[in-house]
Amino acid sequence: MITMPARKPRRTAAATRRTPLLLDRADLKRRLADDKYDVLVIGGGITGAYAVLDAASRGLRAALVEKDDFASGTSSKSSKMVHGGLRYIEQGNVNLVRHSLLERHRFRRNAPHLVHRLPFLFPILEKEGVFDARLAKGFEGLLWTYDLVGGWRIGKLHQRLTVPEVLAQAPTLRADNLKGGLMYFDARTDDARLVLTIVRTAAALGATVLNGARAEGLLMEMGKVSGARVSADGDTIDIRARAVVNATGVWTDELDAKADEDHRPQVRPAKGVHIVVPWDKVRINCTVTVPIPGRARRATCTRWGNNVVLGTTDEDYQGSPDDVHCTRAEMDFLLEGANTAFEGKLTADDVVGSIGGLRPLVGGKEGATLDMRRDHRITVGRTGMVTVTGGKLTTSRHMGELVIDKVMTVLGRRGKSRTAGLPLLGGAGYDSEAVAASGGIAAHLGERFGTEARFVGDLIQDDPSLAEPIVAGLPYTKAEVVYAARAELARSVDDVLSRRTRARLFARDASVGAAEAVGAILGQELNLTETEVERSVAEYLVAVQHEKSVLLEGAAA
Repeated sequence: MITMPARKPRRTAAATRRTPLLLDRADLKRRLADDKYDVLVIGGGITGAYAVLDAASRGLRAALVEKDDFASGTSSKSSKMVHGGLRYIEQGNVNLVRHSLLERHRFRRNAPHLVHRLPFLFPILEKEGVFDARLAKGFEGLLWTYDLVGGWRIGKLHQRLTVPEVLAQAPTLRADNLKGGLMYFDARTDDARLVLTIVRTAAALGATVLNGARAEGLLMEMGKVSGARVSADGDTIDIRARAVVNATGVWTDELDAKADEDHRPQVRPAKGVHIVVPWDKVRINCTVTVPIPGRARRATCTRWGNNVVLGTTDEDYQGSPDDVHCTRAEMDFLLEGANTAFEGKLTADDVVGSIGGLRPLVGGKEGATLDMRRDHRITVGRTGMVTVTGGKLTTSRHMGELVIDKVMTVLGRRGKSRTAGLPLLGGAGYDSEAVAASGGIAAHLGERFGTEARFVGDLIQDDPSLAEPIVAGLPYTKAEVVYAARAELARSVDDVLSRRTRARLFARDASVGAAEAVGAILGQELNLTETEVERSVAEYLVAVQHEKSVLLEGAAA
């Protein structure tokens, strides 16, 4: 039996479960059809997830629907950083940094199994770097500001490193022009699992949550939005609610237009991309920021287990928000940046996975998206729908709080948010040092499920064959697929391989080989027909092939 070391938990309704929270689609659909809610949140990304959790924690009857899968849009394709944002200090937005660092601290306290401290290294180069020795002195002043406004909460202040200290962290860095480095500390998270955990915490507090539920239209009473007509699994459900929240990210304008035919678009999508290469090709032990030759942009290279994730900041995007991938040109300039900074030679053949995502910025159409502020915007339309957009992952909890503050105004009710100190499922009593020391499968499960890892461990105890890996070369087990079907509303092969695990990102081709096995488990757990299983497997294979064609062959995204 796999057991997780634990400290005495903080007592909350969500944190004290003795049995796993099992979610049944048929029951959830019945509840959506039969109940009347105080608030319905449309959109299952990070912002919608925290909005429904905030509502449920205040005692509101709350529901959330997502047209595809939780975090399937922007929120599984972020930089995966929980950070204050040094760039925002450069832009003069110190208040955003201060608040972001406070929220980072809350994330690390409420979800210690999912949000981990991460060192960031800026090499100082004599030439052709992000910083030369002259600029580094001024940048260190920014780091002091960062530490003083809240960076200190992570337990370490920034450091100036010698050349040997830099090379100890990143031994393959080209040393010709290296003069030293600056290191500071932020945090990272598996964004898709974080969103899922927030949603499940809301469900533990009584919220009704459903993925694969598309809002086809809005219900209206006396000129006000009073719910939504949703399609799910071939069924049409009218969900009645006293207040409706639009948290659909880059799809915000589409839903707002259904509430108000005179709505004017306000969202400006900005695209960010990441590629993944094997760790032994780069061999870094932290996040290293490197320049991209000929461009006023930086790339970050982050170790993630046996892989390194390379990514960039965002730029304008004009295509479909439903088909966003890293392109050949974007991959090439990331590889060029890495090859300029590190010894060795990365090629397209080394890329084992990629993602492209859109950030829903709010603002004008002029200027570079890199220079736009990341503040959120919350409005109440003339038909009464609350709309939220903008912001960033790190401030999502606070955005959810402010959204429900606005909902309370719409409802004419009072009540304060409780989420600032509310542990997410698996977070209460989690002891990261003890889990890390346990090693093996226990450590792997602990860092994904926290104290709830014991429920996955119980599956393995009952059937030891479920300890087998589902994807060659990755630590994810068959038990996690079973748990995804029973407790995490996974409906498809893609749900499991892209988000319940991150196999598609970290081992794209190997994940293809696992698709049939995942489909078979889902078929058994969800009572799917053979045709439904075959369709789920085929859809995953087609999606992966399309992703590869955009990345490697330069096909249209």
